[in-house]
Amino acid sequence: MKIKDFGVEMWMNKYEDDCEWNLAETCVKSFFVEELIELSDETKEKVVGDIMKMHLTYGAILGSDRLRNQIAGLYETAKTDNIVTTHGAIGANNLVLTAIVEPGDKVVSVLPTYQQMYSIPESIGADVSILQLRQENGFLPDLEELEEMTKGGAKLICINNPNNPTGALMDENFLKKIVAIAEKAGAYILADEVYRGLNHEGNPFMTSIFDLYEKGISTGSMSKTFSLAGIRTGWICGPKEVMDEVARHRDYNTISCGMIDEYIAALALENKDKIVERNLKIVRDNKKMLSEWVEKEDRFSFVEPSAGTTAFLKYDLDIDSETFCKRLLEETGVIILPGNVMGMEGYLRIGYANDPEIIKEGLKRISEFAKTV
Repeated sequence: MKIKDFGVEMWMNKYEDDCEWNLAETCVKSFFVEELIELSDETKEKVVGDIMKMHLTYGAILGSDRLRNQIAGLYETAKTDNIVTTHGAIGANNLVLTAIVEPGDKVVSVLPTYQQMYSIPESIGADVSILQLRQENGFLPDLEELEEMTKGGAKLICINNPNNPTGALMDENFLKKIVAIAEKAGAYILADEVYRGLNHEGNPFMTSIFDLYEKGISTGSMSKTFSLAGIRTGWICGPKEVMDEVARHRDYNTISCGMIDEYIAALALENKDKIVERNLKIVRDNKKMLSEWVEKEDRFSFVEPSAGTTAFLKYDLDIDSETFCKRLLEETGVIILPGNVMGMEGYLRIGYANDPEIIKEGLKRISEFAKTV
């Protein structure tokens, strides 16, 4: 199978370890294990004791009941049978796409988004149409364009809510309009919802596509909202026919996830309210800092993100985004992501969920660097 280079991941793999100030990070400031235990209702002795007594064979094939029950609780209508655990959301998206997409299928994906959503269907031989998100629309999908692209039927519509990299958020009413289009086309909707739980105003958890549509499939992970990227734990929440097909494919590339990872994930979700409260404060405070910085800059602009941990900066400088980011890293130690690796030249993705001092110093250095370009 031939597949395009994964632009975001290749950039991060190549440059992330060389930075001093990481403004490309998309996960809310990660926990130390000790921090998580202190935040939970368990004692350190209890957690260590549980792990020490584990028999490290294969874990529960579809995921531990304890974890799947907690994940199901993130949705309004999901039951444990609708949930399967995966190796991160990247594993979840891959499983869904390879399980339900076949050569010749009509697939529509928004752009910019996580590249899996369009490059994996392309590699399978699907007929992929790109629904371009535009700044003048607040980076929300143009519904008339979506309806036109799905005329005559479609197998799958791929969305990302909240959106990476723009931070745009489709509310429940908007999602229902997408559902109506999908119903008419007979299409599944795959929603990458890894930033769900990080709405900047109101209820932190936007209604999931799973709870709005009988053919809605949600993927999520412990990485972004729950600050536990290191345990590499994600999930799929979907209708039974999809989960049955996913399980057949999962036998070939997963078997089971790690027992210790799932234990830590379950512990975190049992204390999700405390984690979300901690992480929303980090995100909201840092976004305020970012917004104030953008207001003072005449070379950068953005649609202020409504959710998540990333913003998409449009810049007014005579330089391509990749050269900008390479020079920025070399000359200042700051890493951000060039828009061209997400198919959007003229933009820069910035993450604002790291330690506040990192964000503050990184923004200062970007300002100073931009004066030299």
